[in-house]
Amino acid sequence: MLIFAGLGLYDELDMPLKTVEFAKKADKIYAEFYTSTLTGTTIEKIEKILGKKIILLDREKVEMEGYKIVEEAKNKNIMFLTAGDPMVATTHVDLAIEAKKRGVETVVIHSSSIYSAVGVTGLQLYKFGRTASIVYPSENYFPTTPYKVIKENLERGLHTLCLLDIVVEKDTQKFMTANEALKILLDMEKKEKGNIINEDMKVVVLARAGSLNPKIVYGKIKNLINYDFGKPLHCIIIPGKLHFMEEDALKYLAENID
Repeated sequence: MLIFAGLGLYDELDMPLKTVEFAKKADKIYAEFYTSTLTGTTIEKIEKILGKKIILLDREKVEMEGYKIVEEAKNKNIMFLTAGDPMVATTHVDLAIEAKKRGVETVVIHSSSIYSAVGVTGLQLYKFGRTASIVYPSENYFPTTPYKVIKENLERGLHTLCLLDIVVEKDTQKFMTANEALKILLDMEKKEKGNIINEDMKVVVLARAGSLNPKIVYGKIKNLINYDFGKPLHCIIIPGKLHFMEEDALKYLAENID
């Protein structure tokens, strides 16, 4: 069988007991941390709890050679670990589809995800629209899809969760900060000129979701752009129309920067 198992959001203690139990049955354990990662732990600590070695896979190995993992699962119990919930990333869904096509049994072990963890801000989950992913621009690459998503959500009064880029290069990872993302959003406004994003727009920054001490900050972009949010991972929420309970939540649950 092919076992898709989530690890949660922050450290090895977020791991579901079900993941630990199924790891005992696994002949081989793979993991990828390019879609997201756990910044509060190490792979060695995860291995210690599971009692088995973890084989790390990069994007190419998963996206281009994922069928090999599926083929292995025909005769062995293969576990595929991911940060957060395993069925959030389309890459993992694609693997699950491939497994079904090849007659391989699949098991999904769900875990905490940023999509539920944003509830710690007090913003109501059913009022979130499409999610946007902000990536590092380059000389010939500056996608403005997040700008369009934010615009559509605001027109409907909905909140926008902005996930920030993770760049994996060899054995190092680079995490986009909320500060970098806010600057990129302002640059998108200059390019698109839709009068959607400006320095006086109020946003929420959530840092280290899933940890015991997440940081929630609410304020205008101009007051947050140089603010120290601490260690990653960071995400940004562009609030839509706020309910009075959401206004109270941001007042009392978040650090307000005027």
